[in-house]
Amino acid sequence: MTDEAADPDSDFDPEPDSGSVDGDGDSAVPSDPEVPADPEHESEIPEDHPRRQSLLTRHRIERGVERGITSKQGLIAEGRGEAFDYLLGEETLPSADDAARAAAAHLLLAEHPVVSVNGNVAALVPGEVVDLAEATDADVEVNLFNRTPGRMAAIADHLREHGASEVKGLTADGRIPGLSHERATVDADGIADADVVVVPLEDGDRAEALGAMGKTEIVIDLNPMSRSAQVAAVPVVDNIIRAVPNVTRHARDLADASDEEIREVVEAFDREAALAEAERAIREGDLG
Repeated sequence: MTDEAADPDSDFDPEPDSGSVDGDGDSAVPSDPEVPADPEHESEIPEDHPRRQSLLTRHRIERGVERGITSKQGLIAEGRGEAFDYLLGEETLPSADDAARAAAAHLLLAEHPVVSVNGNVAALVPGEVVDLAEATDADVEVNLFNRTPGRMAAIADHLREHGASEVKGLTADGRIPGLSHERATVDADGIADADVVVVPLEDGDRAEALGAMGKTEIVIDLNPMSRSAQVAAVPVVDNIIRAVPNVTRHARDLADASDEEIREVVEAFDREAALAEAERAIREGDLG
């Protein structure tokens, strides 16, 4: 995601490949006749379809808007992000995998880790967020730019439907210093108290404000040049659909490691090299 160009509540990700946009702004029917124009369930998207991940992402975002989870502006940010994923070859770079492992290590060493969830995150990876929280003993907190009581409740309910036992963010008794908008509103015993925060698809000013509070930030962002990625302790430049499960996989792999071994993973990660590799892949990648 590029950080502040569209709704910061958004995410990142459609791809400029299959399908198009008609004059009314609606997605055109995908070129593959086997894919329904408007699948009711993601199971209708064939497992072997070459654009399955892209179609799946779009389906989840559309359903998120219908359920009041994702804002309409989130659709725009989703498309912007998918363009970056296309340039990255729609695959996890080795440096992004290293970042995911470092992220898992930070979460396992944390005293109070928290995963921040906005509308696009809730629509795209609700179950995966719950799995990550369980693997790292992290809290889950809803935090929105376009914050309304109804939307906050809808996202919290959606996360509970996917297995979350507790969802923070509704108490709203804390603030992030230096921010004037609603995204500064947090729970005092959640993000405000956290030492490590996962902030997927984040806007740059909030990322900077959390860093100023002394928190270790793990940012998931498809644009390595965004302010969010640039200020993160661990920038995971990858599609959130791949990144969140990958962090969880590494957390489970490190679960039995000693603290010393986990700290070695943290110390070995080179954030500047990871950002440089991602930017190089975007600028020099072969799009076929």
